[in-house]
Amino acid sequence: MSTNRQFVLVRRPHGEPVPEDFSLVSKEIPQAPEGGIVVRNRYISLDPAQRGWMDDAESYMPPIPLGDAVRATTVGTVHESRNPDFVEGQWVMGLNAIEDYSVALPGGFTMPVDIDAVASPSNYLSALGAVGMTAYFGLLETGKPAEGDTLLVTGAAGAVGSLVGQIGKLQGCRVIGIAGGAEKCRRLIEDYGFDVAIDYRDKSVETLADEVRAAAPKGVNVQFENVGGPVMEAGILNLAHYARVVLCGLISEYNAPERVGMRNLWQVLATRSTIHGFIVADYAERFGEGGAQLAQWMADGSLRFDEDVQEGMENVYPAFMRLFSGKNTGKLVLKIA
Repeated sequence: MSTNRQFVLVRRPHGEPVPEDFSLVSKEIPQAPEGGIVVRNRYISLDPAQRGWMDDAESYMPPIPLGDAVRATTVGTVHESRNPDFVEGQWVMGLNAIEDYSVALPGGFTMPVDIDAVASPSNYLSALGAVGMTAYFGLLETGKPAEGDTLLVTGAAGAVGSLVGQIGKLQGCRVIGIAGGAEKCRRLIEDYGFDVAIDYRDKSVETLADEVRAAAPKGVNVQFENVGGPVMEAGILNLAHYARVVLCGLISEYNAPERVGMRNLWQVLATRSTIHGFIVADYAERFGEGGAQLAQWMADGSLRFDEDVQEGMENVYPAFMRLFSGKNTGKLVLKIA
């Protein structure tokens, strides 16, 4: 590559992002600053969290500045190094951007990865990346499932949800998944080993809550929440006493001009339950631990993961929007080189 293509945020999306909110531009390849490196990105992670970073609102990370390339986790090779800890050609993972080349500075999130240990370098953006760590630490450390618990996973056919359900089964839980459409519900049962799959499409909160109640007559002990809105409410209406709700994502609301919020918090009080907001970065120092266990489960066939790899920088926008249409069939990754 002789230029650095960047997928730039040029205006704040209002509701669902449209192509005019972005621009694909070409700039000169950056040079490595003293102590830093330049990464040639090969695979880019596309995640619902990126939609939240596009808003000018307080969050756990600052908004993406207008005129900057959209922030993203990437896997790539060191193009240029002025840091003794990295050599040219070395594979690394880090929090960079949707662009061909990114500058990584000391003290950031960039770390070496061993691509000989995985089927594809993209695995470090899925099961062995933030997705896998979110499922692992979010469920085990925040949800604290016990053998015999009933675990409800929303957005269950997604990259995180499918792993959460499988880890729950490994802990001896009865696992119920909520997903959109017959095909995704089939995958929950046949591919990921869930005990019950519930299709949320075209159903009222009351109907959905009734189906959860039928699947969990003694109540839900752990609710791993990825969706929000009516889907979350259906679970909240079925909490067992002292249940734990892991609030990991609210994808149903990311494109809403106004947040919906919850209308049945009384149930949290009545059941003495807790809702715990979860951000995977809080466990960054323990990623080695989580990665080792996930790799072991993958090696012995206990854990299945799927990736939806799209190709081409020119396809960033339609690839990103697969997250919100439900078209992705696994962890969404963009291959650019």
